Amino acid sequence: MDVREKTPGFTTEPMGNKPPSDDVSEENVPHHRGHGESHLQTIGGGSGHRSYGPTDKLDRYLSSKPIISFGLTLQASWEALAISFQSALLNGGPSTLVYGSILSAFGSTAMAATLGELASMKPCVGAQYRWTALLAPRGTNPRFWGYLQGWLTTFAWNAACALNPFLMASIIQGCIILCSESYVPAGWHTTLLAYASMAVPIFCNIYARHIIAPIEIASAILHVLLLIVFVVVLTCMARRSTSDFVFQTSFFGISGWPSGTEGIQWSVGLLTVIFPIGGYDAILHMADEVREPKRRVPQAMVGSTSLSALVMFVFVIVLLFCIGDVDKVSSTTTGLPIIETLYEATGSKAGTVFMVMCIYFIIGASQFNILASVSRLAWAFAKDGGLPFSAQLSKVSPTLRIPVNAVIMTSSVCLLINLIPIGSTTAFYALTSLSTLALYFSYCVPATLILLRKLENNFPAYGPWKIAGPYWWGLMVNIFAFAWGWYCVFCLCMPTFMPATAATLNWAGPILAAVIVIAITQWFISGRRNFVLPKDEVDDE
Repeated sequence: MDVREKTPGFTTEPMGNKPPSDDVSEENVPHHRGHGESHLQTIGGGSGHRSYGPTDKLDRYLSSKPIISFGLTLQASWEALAISFQSALLNGGPSTLVYGSILSAFGSTAMAATLGELASMKPCVGAQYRWTALLAPRGTNPRFWGYLQGWLTTFAWNAACALNPFLMASIIQGCIILCSESYVPAGWHTTLLAYASMAVPIFCNIYARHIIAPIEIASAILHVLLLIVFVVVLTCMARRSTSDFVFQTSFFGISGWPSGTEGIQWSVGLLTVIFPIGGYDAILHMADEVREPKRRVPQAMVGSTSLSALVMFVFVIVLLFCIGDVDKVSSTTTGLPIIETLYEATGSKAGTVFMVMCIYFIIGASQFNILASVSRLAWAFAKDGGLPFSAQLSKVSPTLRIPVNAVIMTSSVCLLINLIPIGSTTAFYALTSLSTLALYFSYCVPATLILLRKLENNFPAYGPWKIAGPYWWGLMVNIFAFAWGWYCVFCLCMPTFMPATAATLNWAGPILAAVIVIAITQWFISGRRNFVLPKDEVDDE
C-alpha cells in the first residue's frame, strides 16, 4: 500500500466520492492517535513525526481583505513592470508587453488556481515541499523530494527578498542621476541604500506584526490610486504613440539574437511580464496566520493574481501609448526607463522624482510582505529539520508570537546578498533572476504531480474551494497551468543578450542546478537523518 493513501486530510479517494466540505471544526479535523501506521511514521523513519506544542503555533489574525491585499501589495505588478520593462523593449518590443501580459495573466491565474486547489485540501506554510512529499511518485522516497523542493523554494524566496531592496536603491540612484549630472553611481552606494531600505521592514516584522492587516489594506488602496494618478498624468501630458506601434510593432535583433530566432526573443522578453504577477505562493506561507485558510488562502491567491494581472495590463497599454522616445527610454542613463518616460511627459524633475518615489513606497510595502512570508517559510522548513540550526530557527517568540530567529536569518541572508553589487551588478542580477526561475520550478513540480493524479483518477478529495465548473474544465485549467509553468522555466533560462559571454549569460539555470546539487549533497550529509515531516494535522480555527 502506498503510504500516501493513509495521509489524514489528504486522502486519495477517486474524484466525486467525497464532496467538498465547508466544515472545518475541530471535531472534523483528522488527528493521529499515536498508534497504527501513519503516513509520516512510514516515511520519516523511527518515531516518524514531530509534534509541536502551543508555543510553536502562530496566531490567526488575517481575514479575507488583508490577505488579498497582502498578495496585491507583494506582487506590486504595475510598479514592478514600470521599473523593468526595458528588457521587453529589447526582446520583442510592444508586442511582448501587450500580448505577453495577456498570456501571463491567464497562465499565472491558472497556476494560482491549480495550487489553490492543493491549498484548500492542505493549507500549510511549507506548501510546495509538503505537497511534493505527499504526491511523490510511488516507489520513491517522499522525504527526499520534499527536502529538495524545500531547499529550492527557500533559496528562491531569499533571492526574491534581496531583490526588492536592490530595486529600491536603484530608484533612489536613478532619481539622483536625473537631478545631478555629476553624480557617479557606485556599487557600494547601492548596497548602503539597500540596507537603509531594509530597516523599516525588518523592524516592523519583528515588533509590529499586528499592523500587517491595516498596512495591507492601505497599501492595496494606494496601489490602485497611484495607478490612476500615473494614467491621468501620462495620458494628459505625454506625447501619444500610434495604435499601430502599440498593437502591431515588434522589435527583434536589438539584443544580438540572430535572424530566425524571433520566437525565442519574444519568449525571453516575457520575463518582464512573468515576474510582476508571480510569487502568489507567498500567501500560502502565511497560512498559519489566516483565519479559515482552506477557503481564504486559495481565494486570495486567485483573486490577487487576477487583479494584479488586470492592473498590469492597464498600465502596459497606457505606458506604450505614452512612452515617448523609445530610443531614449531604452538607453536612459538613470537605469530605469520609467524615469525617462515620466520626465519626457512632465518636463519636471521634481514631479518625476515624486511619482517615482511613490513606486518606491509600494515596493517597500511589498518588501514588508516578502520578508514576512519568507521568514514563515524558513520557520516551517526548520521545524521539519530541513535547514542548518533548525532548533533555533524553529522557535516562536512567546511574547512577540512570531518566529523572530527566522526573521533575523532571512534578513541577514538578504543583507549578505546585497553585498554582491559592490563587486558585480551582473552577478547580482543573475542571482535574483534565479528567484523567478526557482519559484516557477517549485510551482511546476506539484502542478505536474497533481495533474498526473487527476489523469489516473487518483486525485485527493477536494477541500471547500476548487476551480469552478465541471471536472473537465478544471482539468483543462490544470493542463494549461502545467504547460505555462514549464514554458516559463524554459524562457527564464535563456540569455537576454547574444552572444552569451560570462558577463551577459543568464546564470539562473546554472545557479539553479548548483542549488540542486548542494541540496542533494546536504541530504546525504544530514538531511536524511534530520528532515522529518511533521504530524499531518490541520488546524483550521
